Amino acid sequence: MNQSNSFHLIQTCPDTKARAGELQTPHGRVPTPVFLPVGSQGTVKTLTPVEVKDIGMAMVLANAYHLYLRPGMAVIEKMGGLHKFMGWDRAILTDSGDYQIFSLARLCQVSDDGIVFRSHIDGSQHFVTPESIIQFQEGLGADIIMVLDECPAYDDSFEKVQAAMTRTHQWAERCQKSRTRNDQALYAIVQGGVFPQLRHQSAEYLGSLGFSGYAIGGLSIGEPKKLTLAVIEETVPLLPEKQPRYLMGVGSPRDIVEAVARGCDIFDSALPTRIARNGAFFTHLERISIRNAVYSQMEQPVDPDCDCYTCRTFSAAYLHHLFSCEELLAYRLATIHNLSFISNLMSKIRSAILNGTFGSFKDNFLASYKSTDEQIRLDQKQKWLKSRRLRE
Repeated sequence: MNQSNSFHLIQTCPDTKARAGELQTPHGRVPTPVFLPVGSQGTVKTLTPVEVKDIGMAMVLANAYHLYLRPGMAVIEKMGGLHKFMGWDRAILTDSGDYQIFSLARLCQVSDDGIVFRSHIDGSQHFVTPESIIQFQEGLGADIIMVLDECPAYDDSFEKVQAAMTRTHQWAERCQKSRTRNDQALYAIVQGGVFPQLRHQSAEYLGSLGFSGYAIGGLSIGEPKKLTLAVIEETVPLLPEKQPRYLMGVGSPRDIVEAVARGCDIFDSALPTRIARNGAFFTHLERISIRNAVYSQMEQPVDPDCDCYTCRTFSAAYLHHLFSCEELLAYRLATIHNLSFISNLMSKIRSAILNGTFGSFKDNFLASYKSTDEQIRLDQKQKWLKSRRLRE
């Protein structure tokens, strides 16, 4: 792999599988474990690139599916690539967009050749292949790019999941062979649903192909939390030790700590920004809803332990007022807080790994942090997915 895009493992925690490392990319170094804010359409919603940098984020995620449809690859290439287009001079990871195709696009048809789908925007028909997905992402100029994969539903049959895994393997090889740039890291995506046998097969097969990194896909799509953690535990030990491990779609504080303890290095999720726009704030104890009446006269910041701009400057009562009036500033301030919370959490996690105290950090965090009720979490996930399909 080109040295301008590499991974260096610095330290492993002795009493867990947690790791601290460093990604070297053409747009700077990225300490790991790391969380990537989601900027699917070339923007982290409500924030400027400067604000995202000031929060401490070293890399963001953009989505090839959304950018392919709007504004189109030709526009972005003409503008000098995605970094210049969106005014972001740090690292970018682009998702291939297959999950969005399966969840948003109309009349999606999958074959070994590729995916035929109709745009959720205007109904126009498109055909993407492993080769074209690589071409798109090379044109975008992202630092890390992803293979095309097939993500089955978590409750699909063994036979359906096995067929999707086999196709994912074939597509991964085609993606690898179609590359023309050596300054981008290409990550494979391990599939296999909730079946340990298939996860083993996928991790071992893709691990033998020498990708720059490995993602664990097909999780956090509606399955119970215990099942998510069990699959991670089955999969991570089979992945190459010297390559980064990317757990896709995970962004709650508790889930991140649990996954770091199991050896994951990279995370992304729209959760922190999405719930911010709904008035939900992370705090050091739990997630709270600023819309609740209890905050209407609270003089203190929403989280007294937080030093972000929102908490340094405004009371919880003011934030409650903004959301009650549906003022646009509400969404910006909540997003700044939630991403700052996650950024600070990642810094604390990494420091604990480096100084050998992650085990006690994890135990203390999990003992004090109150999780969202499991059934509420699953219901919210399904409601969000349904609203996306109807809206987009």
